[in-house]
Amino acid sequence: MSDAVAVLYDVPGPKAVLRYRILSGVVAIISLGIAFLIYRALDSKGQLTAEKWDPFLESTTWTTYLLPGIQGTLVAAALSIVFALVLGAALGIGRLSDHRVVRGISGTFVEVFRAVPVLILMIFLYAVYADYEVFKVKYLALAAVVTGLTLYNGSVIAEIVRAGVNSLPKGQREAASALGMRKSQVMLLVLLPQAVTAMLPAIISQMVVALKDSALGYVIGYVEVVRSGQQVGAFYSNYLPSLVIVAVIMIIINSSLTKLATVVEKRLRTGKSKSGTPVPAEDASQAA
Repeated sequence: MSDAVAVLYDVPGPKAVLRYRILSGVVAIISLGIAFLIYRALDSKGQLTAEKWDPFLESTTWTTYLLPGIQGTLVAAALSIVFALVLGAALGIGRLSDHRVVRGISGTFVEVFRAVPVLILMIFLYAVYADYEVFKVKYLALAAVVTGLTLYNGSVIAEIVRAGVNSLPKGQREAASALGMRKSQVMLLVLLPQAVTAMLPAIISQMVVALKDSALGYVIGYVEVVRSGQQVGAFYSNYLPSLVIVAVIMIIINSSLTKLATVVEKRLRTGKSKSGTPVPAEDASQAA
C-alpha cells in the first residue's frame, strides 16, 4: 500500500509533516475565529433566538409566501426541463447530421447559448418580451425564466446527446444500415435510445441544474422559493431562519428529482436487459 501511495506523490518527511500540522492548526484557528465572528454578528442582530422560527409554525407564512414560491419553482423547472430535453435532442441530432448547413446552424446555436450566463439570458429575454409585449404582464417573468433555462440547458443536453451517440460502437449504425433502415430511422430507433440511456446520469445532473437555476428568476421579479424566503425574512426580520428553510426546501426538491430520475434510469436499464439488448457488465450487475 505504501508503494502505491509513493507512486502517486512523494511521501513527506518529518519536517514536511510538522509543517503540514502547523498549517492545519493555523487554518483551524482562523476558521474558528471567522465562525465566532459570524456567530457574534448574528447574535447581535437577534437572528439566533427561538422566536425567529415561530413564523414557520403559522399556516399563513406557508400559504402566503412559501407554498406559492415552491409552486413557482416547480412550474418553471418542469417546463424548462421538458423544453430543454426536446431542444437538446433536436440540436444533438442536428450536430450529427450529414448536412453541413444543419451541423453549422446547430453547432453555432449550441456554442452561443452555452457561453451566455443564464442570468443574462433571463434579463435580456424579460426586456425583449416586455418591450414587444410577447406575453401578458403576469407571465413575463415566467416566460423569461423558462426560455433562458431552456436555451442554456438545451444546449448542454445537445452536447450530452452528441457525446452519447458518438460513444456507441460503429457496428450499431452499420448493422442497422445493413437491414435497410434509413438514416433517420437509424438515429431515432437505434442510436438515440441507447445514447439517452447511456448518458442518463449526465442528463439527470443537468435537470437538477435547471431546477436550481430557476432561483435566478428572483432578479426579474419571478415568484419562486428563494424570493419567497426573502419576503418572509423582510416581513418578519428573520433572514437567517428563512434562508435555512429555503435551503432545506431546495435540498428536498433536488433530492426528490434525483431519486425519481434514478428510479426511471434503473427501470430503463432493467427493461433493456430483459428485452435481450446487450448491456455493459457493470450495468447488468446493477440491474441484477
